[in-house]
Amino acid sequence: MNKEKEINPEEQVEAEQVENVEAAEAQVESVESQGESDAAKEENMIEALNKKLALAEQQILDQQDAVVRAQAEVANARRIAALDVQKAHKFALSKFADGLLPVIDSMEMAISHADKEDEALKPMIEGVELTLKSMLDTVEKFGLKVIDPKDEAFDPEKHQAMSMQVVPNVPANQVIAVMQKGYELNGRIIRPAMVMVSKAAE
Repeated sequence: MNKEKEINPEEQVEAEQVENVEAAEAQVESVESQGESDAAKEENMIEALNKKLALAEQQILDQQDAVVRAQAEVANARRIAALDVQKAHKFALSKFADGLLPVIDSMEMAISHADKEDEALKPMIEGVELTLKSMLDTVEKFGLKVIDPKDEAFDPEKHQAMSMQVVPNVPANQVIAVMQKGYELNGRIIRPAMVMVSKAAE
């Protein structure tokens, strides 16, 4: 079974306009060929020409509307494409950052567990600290920032509460310890900070 060809509404309108113009032209030719008086001929011709002019003006308006719509569609497409490029550029390092975080965690753990009183280990510890600082400074240039909320108010969007504890003289819902630092990339959380939160006494 053959499917009927779909008719484009714009093509249909254009075809109707062409038919109307042709009809007006035919009316002009008909008036010219009739054996009427000169005054009647002139009046009929003016009427036919006015119809033809009105149809032409309407066609121009329709074409102007089509141009405006096309310009708006192009502007929207450009805006969407620009946003997509911006997002791709902004979060291109997301996967790389995810892979880098365990390395940063390991270096911080090595520093925190190292015996800083041991003179033999001091040069190595300082080297690891300098390497970690250099790495953090580098990734920060690309939008990766540390979330270290010690003594700050608990923020469920940035922090993940691992436990709660009553602490004297500390208000409720305050971060009292950070078990693992969090990170955000250009304002988007890629890993929340794992924290211990204070709670009100019962």
